[in-house]
Amino acid sequence: MKKIGEECGVFGMWSPKKQNLPMLAYYGLFALQHRGQEAAGIAVNEDGVFRYHKDGGLVHEVFHAEDLEALGEGQIVVGHVRYSTSGDSNRGNAQPVVVRHIKGSMALCHNGNLVNSYELRSKLENDGCIFHTTTDTEVISYLITRERIHCSSIEEAVNRTIDKIHGAFSLVLMSPTKLIAVRDPHGFRPLCYGKTKDGSIVFASESCALDAVGAELVRDLKPGEIMVCDQNGLRSIEDHVGEVKPSMCIFEYIYFARPDSIVDGASVHEARVRAGAFLALEHPVQADVVIGVPDSGLDAALGYAKQSGIPYGIGLLKNKYIGRTFIAPGQAAREDLVKIKLNPIAETVRGKRVVLIDDSIVRGTTSARIVRLIREAGAKEVHFRVSAPPFLNPCYYGTDIDSRENLIACQHTIEEIAQIVGADTLGYLSVENALKLAGGIGSESSFCAACFDGKYPTEVPSETAKDRFESKIPAEWMEKHKI
Repeated sequence: MKKIGEECGVFGMWSPKKQNLPMLAYYGLFALQHRGQEAAGIAVNEDGVFRYHKDGGLVHEVFHAEDLEALGEGQIVVGHVRYSTSGDSNRGNAQPVVVRHIKGSMALCHNGNLVNSYELRSKLENDGCIFHTTTDTEVISYLITRERIHCSSIEEAVNRTIDKIHGAFSLVLMSPTKLIAVRDPHGFRPLCYGKTKDGSIVFASESCALDAVGAELVRDLKPGEIMVCDQNGLRSIEDHVGEVKPSMCIFEYIYFARPDSIVDGASVHEARVRAGAFLALEHPVQADVVIGVPDSGLDAALGYAKQSGIPYGIGLLKNKYIGRTFIAPGQAAREDLVKIKLNPIAETVRGKRVVLIDDSIVRGTTSARIVRLIREAGAKEVHFRVSAPPFLNPCYYGTDIDSRENLIACQHTIEEIAQIVGADTLGYLSVENALKLAGGIGSESSFCAACFDGKYPTEVPSETAKDRFESKIPAEWMEKHKI
């Protein structure tokens, strides 16, 4: 299994008084680290002066004590952790994107993916705009800046920009005097806000980041909502609320979000436990123990055990000191990486019929190695259960799903996949029950499951070559353009 690429994570905080906001942003980004391990950044606003630091790597790798000290104090801060679903993973694409223009500075953080990014960028380039990154975020920043020049406030500029961008975007934006949070009209990606005891306002991708800075969750932003925070208080702009049917990404509950988060009013932990219970009902089996693949398979395994009555056990131990940026030297080492990151507890599985729960199967290669580990530890049978439906379609909203030719479910039947990964039986969660994870029967209309069922809430992009600057230049193109 090639793991799914995580989403990005965004964080923003406004304080009624000047304080060490970079340190609080650091805590918030730490809580969101699971959403992106390629880059991190923080920008702080002190009386309209912006200071920022960003780089490739994990939060603790990017920020040291001297970096946070150099950022100083401020009244507003924004932060970002990145996974590159759009744009290369180089340090130049780290966020926030900081823009300085005639009406002041702006720092922007984005989680999601635009479906019309290529068209927008091409038009901006033809108009003379010069891009320094290959991200959707810079496209959005240009559009907001252009609107800002011709309107009376930054929130009006943001409101106008929403009419032009399509797809998934949860934004936190900092101007010289304001902190703004935006969620796209479909609500593809999560975004919530909370309050601290001192009156500070916090926006974050997940509620676990609010917990990290001592803020109490108030609510999630509505799809299409703009929230503005400044010295005059907190206010909401709902011009785009209700424009389209909400389409929250169902994979937030299956994999992306932390289990201790509350997303759109639903517990992620409970959603995953519910997924396991559905699996037990859909794919029952005679077995002796249920185990989960750390981390996101553990909650589903608990749900399967409770529903089936089969004992729950800890069968795999994850080495938490190996980050996802670990690079193995050579193909042979990469093939054995799973042995370094996961190790079976033989006492749990030896001589037993094992139900193994994981969150997804993408290519199947890692799944095969995990099954082999369990068998080598002495398992008599391995029954693989997956707490997501089969991946059959690409995602255009920020989930880094492999191409169709590499998706094992597009090439093989379930029986063939079971044989490929070495399982005695294999069962996937149905799309019908996946759409019920967050709220039971009747909630399915609120989710996007296009990667499973092909029902896209928006038009799919006709052109996806927005990363063309990260590819080698064809000789014929150089000849045509006299390069």
